[in-house]
Amino acid sequence: MASIERFRQRMGWPVPWYSSLGSDFNYDFHVSFDSGSAPLEYNYKDGAALERAYPYIRSGGDAPGVSVFLREGDRVFHTYSAYARGVDPLIGTYHYLDLTPLGRQRRVVEFPHHDRYDAGS
Repeated sequence: MASIERFRQRMGWPVPWYSSLGSDFNYDFHVSFDSGSAPLEYNYKDGAALERAYPYIRSGGDAPGVSVFLREGDRVFHTYSAYARGVDPLIGTYHYLDLTPLGRQRRVVEFPHHDRYDAGS
């Protein structure tokens, strides 16, 4: 959590960040994988189906996911979850890449941050 806070400060982002790291949340919503903590499941697929559909998902890793909740008084309702490519609409850059003739070309792991751009290019 300290490294996330340092990064937020470095980027000059005023919005606070929160993490579910170290809680049961990621296991409850099937985006963290530890077969000792919870059965492997991702994108509504069980462990056997994961072997075929997402062979890169293994115990000990994480994958993208988003969940939406509604609170009414003291009651909290889970209203929506999306995984894998279902999370793409939250990454605006992908929309532009998908419009280009060559598309995304490859899975982008990391985009350069504003404080690390090469000023000469």
